[in-house]
Amino acid sequence: MNQRVEFPLTPSQAADHLIVQATALQELGLEAHADVHVRVVRRSIDARSRVPRVRIVADVFVDEQPPDDEHYLSRLQQAHPGKRVIIVGAGPAGYFAALELLEHGITPIVLERGRDVRLRRRDLRAIQQDGVVDPHSNYCYGEGGAGTYSDGKLYTRSHKRGSIEKVLRLLVEHGATPEILVDTHPHIGSNKLWKVVQEIRETILRFGGEVHFETHVNGFIVEKDQNGKLLRGVRCADGSEFIADATILATGHSARDIFARCVRDGITIEPKPFALGVRIEHPQSLIDEIQYHQSPRDPYLPASSYSLVCQADGRGVFSFCMCPGGLIVPAATSPGEIVVNGMSMSRRDSPFANSGTVVAVEQADWEQRGHGGVFGALEFQAHVERTAFASNEDGSQRAPAQRLVDYLDGNVSTSIPKTSYIPGHVSVDMADILPPMIDDRLRSGITQFASQMRGYLTNEAVIVGVESRTSSPVRIPRSKETYEHVQVQRLFPCGEGAGYAGGIVSAALDGQNVAKAIAQQVFTA
Repeated sequence: MNQRVEFPLTPSQAADHLIVQATALQELGLEAHADVHVRVVRRSIDARSRVPRVRIVADVFVDEQPPDDEHYLSRLQQAHPGKRVIIVGAGPAGYFAALELLEHGITPIVLERGRDVRLRRRDLRAIQQDGVVDPHSNYCYGEGGAGTYSDGKLYTRSHKRGSIEKVLRLLVEHGATPEILVDTHPHIGSNKLWKVVQEIRETILRFGGEVHFETHVNGFIVEKDQNGKLLRGVRCADGSEFIADATILATGHSARDIFARCVRDGITIEPKPFALGVRIEHPQSLIDEIQYHQSPRDPYLPASSYSLVCQADGRGVFSFCMCPGGLIVPAATSPGEIVVNGMSMSRRDSPFANSGTVVAVEQADWEQRGHGGVFGALEFQAHVERTAFASNEDGSQRAPAQRLVDYLDGNVSTSIPKTSYIPGHVSVDMADILPPMIDDRLRSGITQFASQMRGYLTNEAVIVGVESRTSSPVRIPRSKETYEHVQVQRLFPCGEGAGYAGGIVSAALDGQNVAKAIAQQVFTA
C-alpha cells in the first residue's frame, strides 16, 4: 500500500528526518515497523502566518518497498563515430543535448568559445577585481554557460516541455545534492555547480563524445541542394572546420557575434521582446523580517526570497532571478559595457538579497528609440549597457547606483551604502541611464511593489544597473514540430540564445527535445 500525506512542521522539526517519519505515520494512524517506509517528495516554506512552517509532502509505503529511483546514466550508449552532431555552446542546453544524443549512441561534438569551468574562474576574478573583460570567458561565456556562476537556480514553470525530474536526477547523478529533488525552489549554488558541470563533461568524454574549449565558431558552412539550404558544419576562428550530420546552435543569450554571423551567412533570425531594468539589493535581514515576520530568522529557515509583479502603462514589471543571501556580479561580455547579474553560494549566507527588477520591452519601445530591423532589440539593449559604462569616467566595471528612495525622489545619492557588488559604484541618477519608457514604468512598478511588500521601499536598498541580459533579444526561428530552422536544413536552434528557454532547467529541457528530434529525423530517416 502506498499513501501520500501532507503536513506542516516547524523548521527545526522538518530538519529532523526521524520527526518527519514519525509525523507522517501519525497522520495516517500507522505504527512504525520494519515494513513501513517514508519518502519525502516535496518540501516548501509556508510563511503566510506569523510563524513560518515547512510543509512536507511524503509517500508512505506499507508492506512494500519504495520504487527504485530511475538511473538515467545507465541509458547512455557508447557513441558511434559515424553519427556526429555538432553542438555550439557548452551551457545547459548544449550539455543536456549531448547527454540525450548519447542515449541514442550519437557522437556529440561540443564546441565552446570559453574556457573549461575551472579555468573560467580566473577570468571571473579578473572582471571582479580588475575590471578586465575577456570577451570569450566571463560570467556568460564558458563551460556551463551563464547559469553556472549565476547561482544554479533550478525553478521552472516549463512543466509541459519535458521531464523536469529527468533533468534534476541527471544533475544529482553528477554530484548535485538530492535535496533539489524535493525542494519547491531548488538551487545548487555557484560554489558547487561548477563541479557538477565538470562531471557532466567527463561523462560525455567517457562515452565517446568530444568537448573542445577555446573554440570560437565564427561561420557556417551552408550549401544549396534541391530542397534549399543545407548546413554541413561550422568554421572556427582558428581556421578549423567541423563537419557533421546536424548542428545544434546553443550559444546562449549574449552571443551577438553569432547572431550577426547568421545574418551574413543567410540564416534568418528575428528580433524578440525581452526585459530590461536594474538590480535592487536589500539587507537580507530586512527581507527576512518582511517575509518571515522575525529577526533574526530561525536558523533552520533558508534566506527568504520574494516574487513581485505588476503592470505599468501596458508593460509588465517584475522581479527576476531573485538571489537571497546572494551577490551582484559584473556580467559584461565585451569591454565598454556594464551588465549586472545575481548569484549566490549554496548556503546563501551573504548579508544581502538582490533581485533583477525589470520592465518588459516590446518592438514599439526599441523602434521609438530609433532601433529598427532585425537587430533593433539587440541594439536597444547594447545602447543602454554602453550608457551605463559611460557613467563611469575611469573605464572600470564600477556600476551606476542610487539609493531606492532617492531614485523615486529624483535625487542623486550623496553616498552609496556597502553592497555585494565588488567592482564598486558610481552615484548617478538612474533616469540618466535608463530610457524614459523603462524609467517611468520602473518607478511605477517600484511604487506598486512597496504597497505589496511593506518595508520594501527604503533607502537602505540600492539600485545597481543595468540588468539587461534577462533573455535573448533575438529569436532564431524553427519548426514547432521538427525543431529545425525554418530555412536551413540540419540546423537546430536551441536554448536561451535561440529564444526558446529562460533558465537552466528550461534550457536543459530544450536541449533534450532538440536532441531527440535529431535522433528521430536525421538518423532514422
